[in-house]
Amino acid sequence: MQRPTNAASAGRDLAWDDVRLFLALCRAKTVGRAAKALGIDASTVSRRLAALEEALATTLFDRGRDGIAKTKAAEDLLPLAERIEDGMGLFASAAERLERAPSGLVRLTCPPDVADVLVAPLVSDLLARHPAIRLEIDPAEAVLDLTRHEADLALRTVRPVRGDLVVTRLTTTRWVLAASPARARAIGVLRAWNEAPWIGWGARLASIGPARWLEEHAPAVDPVVRSDSFRVQLSLVGRGVGVALVPELSVEHYGLVPVALGRRLNKDADAWPREELFLVTHRALRDVPRVRAVWELLSERVADRGRRSEQ
Repeated sequence: MQRPTNAASAGRDLAWDDVRLFLALCRAKTVGRAAKALGIDASTVSRRLAALEEALATTLFDRGRDGIAKTKAAEDLLPLAERIEDGMGLFASAAERLERAPSGLVRLTCPPDVADVLVAPLVSDLLARHPAIRLEIDPAEAVLDLTRHEADLALRTVRPVRGDLVVTRLTTTRWVLAASPARARAIGVLRAWNEAPWIGWGARLASIGPARWLEEHAPAVDPVVRSDSFRVQLSLVGRGVGVALVPELSVEHYGLVPVALGRRLNKDADAWPREELFLVTHRALRDVPRVRAVWELLSERVADRGRRSEQ
């Protein structure tokens, strides 16, 4: 539906925030989710959308019970808005490279246990070396998009295959069967996998290595609790609820111990799942001093810890 106003003159007054709003609404498909992505409230999004449509003299989204749907006008504008976003990303990258010494905010995303076990112990050394750096750690189980600058650095257990990214493998760790000290003493030597209560994964993460190992090597096990949150699993294991597969680097950190296994289980244990850890950043940020400083410390310390754990 077209609205009678001078869209040509209005278009010259558009700002980057208008384009960000438009893109967020296209991607989120509801006003509420767009508001969350933008960090503002839904009423502000609705008000700004109304103002944008008024400025452009057109309806961009049809409203319905299930959310919003792009109109033909929005479909036509979307590729141009994405080009503007790419251009802003290039501008931001160029501005980042103006930095001369490590200073400012570095946003790091990684799995929660990696944040606890590998990142947190390095922070004091990082700040001692580079006191002008500020670190924001997002221990997210969801994967943030580095190509959209949702984070500057990421530690990931799956190598990214898309985007203009720089990737290096830091270490490889095994998952082993672990329990609280009291539960391990009560078990003694485990002679059959189903002789201990297990904490397992839910259906959403049934394809990851530890879940697949359990399905393949211990099909008789019926976990007493399932959770796709590894933090929840660690909490349950630490309280003695049951046993679980845990990355070897994390066992001691969380006050757990490996479960002793009988000889019949050794063949299965030889096939414990292994997980690689990759350090990732956008190519445009790799040589920004503050990003490079965090990259180099993580590369040095995490890789060294991995080597020592294999000895």
